Amino acid sequence: MDIEAYFERIGYKKSRNKLDLETLTDILQHQIWAIPFENLNIHCGEPMELGLEAIFDQIVRRNRGGWCLQVNQLLYWALTTIGFETTMLGGYVYIPPASQYSSAMCHLLLQVTIDGRNYIADAGFGSSYQMWQPLELISGKDQPQVPCIFRLTEETGIWYLDQIRREQYIPNQEFLNSDLLEKNKYRKIYSFTLEPRTIEDFESVNEHLQMSAASVFISNSFCSLQTRDGVHCLVGFSLAFRKFSYKDSMDLVEFKTLNEEEIEEELKNIFNISLEKKLVPKHGDKLFTI
Repeated sequence: MDIEAYFERIGYKKSRNKLDLETLTDILQHQIWAIPFENLNIHCGEPMELGLEAIFDQIVRRNRGGWCLQVNQLLYWALTTIGFETTMLGGYVYIPPASQYSSAMCHLLLQVTIDGRNYIADAGFGSSYQMWQPLELISGKDQPQVPCIFRLTEETGIWYLDQIRREQYIPNQEFLNSDLLEKNKYRKIYSFTLEPRTIEDFESVNEHLQMSAASVFISNSFCSLQTRDGVHCLVGFSLAFRKFSYKDSMDLVEFKTLNEEEIEEELKNIFNISLEKKLVPKHGDKLFTI
C-alpha cells in the first residue's frame, strides 16, 4: 500500500510535516469530500471486506467508498503512517425508533492525540451526521461546524455524541413527509468509551451487518458524499442534496426520484463511482435518514 496513492485519491497536496490539528482537519476534510460513505457492495452481491489490503484496493485503486469499518480503518492507517498518535475506538449507534443505542459495538471511530489534547476524528458516519472537523474530547462543550453543532458529553466513563440541527426547507412538497428526512432538531448519534480497540474486535459485527435481516444496511442501498457546502445522498431510488445554511438557521433539502439508468449516471457524475456489477437499489422499512 502506498501512502502517496492515498493522498492522491483524496486530493490532498499540502505538507504533512506538522502533526497538528490543522493537518488532521485538512486530511479528514479531504477524505470526506473524496470518499463516499456507501454500502453498494452488499446490493451488488459482493462482500464488504474488512482486510486493510482489500479496503485500500476498493477505495484507493478502484475509486469506491465504504462504510465506517472501512473508511475509518483507512484513515487510521494513513494517520498512523505519517506519525499521528491514533487509537481505534468502538461506538454504539443510536436507533431512534427504539430510543436506545445499539447493543452491539458496530461503529469504528478514532481518537487522535495532539500535544496532550485528545480529539475524535470520524470519516464514516455520512449524510448530515458527518463531522467536518475533529471534535475536541471535552464534555458538555458545543462545537459548531458547517453541518450543525456537535456536542460530546461524558457520564461515568461513557461518551455521547449528539448534534443540534437547523430547520430544513423542502421545496419538493411530495417529500415533506418522507421517512428519509431527519425530523429531530436535537439528535443523538452514538456512544463510545475510550477503551482502545483493534480491527479484529469488529469482525463479527462486520459479518452480522451484511447477513442479518434486521440490518439497516441490508434494507437500504445508500451512498453519501460531502461537498464544500452540503452533502449528496442516494438511498434506493431517491437522490437528495442538503445545502447547509441555505438561509439563517435553515438547510435546503432537494429530492429527485431516479430510474435505474439515472442512478448509474448520477453515481458517476456526483459520487465518481463506476460499479463493476449490477446494483439492485433498495429502500426498505429500516430507518435510514439523511
